[in-house]
Amino acid sequence: MSLTSWTSWPLREALSREGISDARLWIGRAVRVLLLSGVLWGTLAEPAFRGWGLLAGSAGVVLSAVAFKNFFRTTRQQRLWPSIGLFALLEAAAFAFHASGARVPAVVLWCGCAIASMERLPLCAALPCSAVALGAYAAVTDDNWVTTAATTVGLGLAGYVLRLDAEARGNSQRLLAQERAARKAEAETAAFAERGRIAREIHDVLAHSLSAQLVHLEAARLLILQSTDLEADRDQILERVVACRGMAREGLDGTREALSALRGEMIPVEDLLHRLAATEGARLDVSGERRALPAEAGLTVRRVAQEALTNVRKHAPGARVSVRLEYADDNVGLVVRDSDGRGKPGELAKSGSGYGLLGMRERAELLGGTLESGSDEEGFVVRLRVPL
Repeated sequence: MSLTSWTSWPLREALSREGISDARLWIGRAVRVLLLSGVLWGTLAEPAFRGWGLLAGSAGVVLSAVAFKNFFRTTRQQRLWPSIGLFALLEAAAFAFHASGARVPAVVLWCGCAIASMERLPLCAALPCSAVALGAYAAVTDDNWVTTAATTVGLGLAGYVLRLDAEARGNSQRLLAQERAARKAEAETAAFAERGRIAREIHDVLAHSLSAQLVHLEAARLLILQSTDLEADRDQILERVVACRGMAREGLDGTREALSALRGEMIPVEDLLHRLAATEGARLDVSGERRALPAEAGLTVRRVAQEALTNVRKHAPGARVSVRLEYADDNVGLVVRDSDGRGKPGELAKSGSGYGLLGMRERAELLGGTLESGSDEEGFVVRLRVPL
């Protein structure tokens, strides 16, 4: 046994009522009431207590009960010297009762102090205090030495068993508190992660779309202000307004998709890719064992596919496009290829439906994945790989 175990207090949770069931609490209270009643009865029944002696004896029992309660309180606060002082006061009260002929309260105080000190004090103080109390009891008892030895050893073991039980309960309460704290921290972390996810969705869907709309609206405004013939510039102004309306529609559709994704109501990735491929006239291939994707991974695949196909439509109209979805053991991949190669890498990497492949690359890297885009021998290709 280490030095720390000799000098350390029982856990605060072990010395408190935390973790004790209501039934056990009420049983303990009932036992204490019965014990106090028995001590009072035994004291009052002694022939030495008559008249004023009866009042003094009753007061002594009540004050001993108050001192015992304070002993429990000071040990719960882990105050060593006040606890030892109260223990000494209780021992003195026990000797006073014995000297006045009240054997019952003296025996109860000696036995109770022995058990309580073994249960609630550091072992370096509990063993001497318990030995003093049990030694006093053994010195004044009229029983034979075998009975006395068995009683003192049993009381000492009872106190130590109560200590072990309290320590086990205290450890359970401490582990439970740590688990609750860990769950709270985990919930807070999940909440922060969800806020970050919502913020990214708002940024990707709305911020870029609205900024592009502002560019077209500003261009339309300048055309109206600077035009000397609105009829002649009507087509240019209308073109800007139509482009702005298209971006607003795309932003609204993207916002609805993002809200559905945040609610967990996304359609399967393959269904979306089939729909996009049919709309854009692209060829779709799926390889690997098909399975449901985590929300963030699925959303990233969707966004990159939409961005890449929109870029192809804007910068390489009429090009042959192939889309490949690859399921691996620990990741999912997406490859979008423009076979004609008429797009310029710089343009495709920076522009699009308002999200931008640079933003998609940041999204993939947040998940521990990669996104690469650029020209190869066949054209322009976008490769996404996201771990599962």
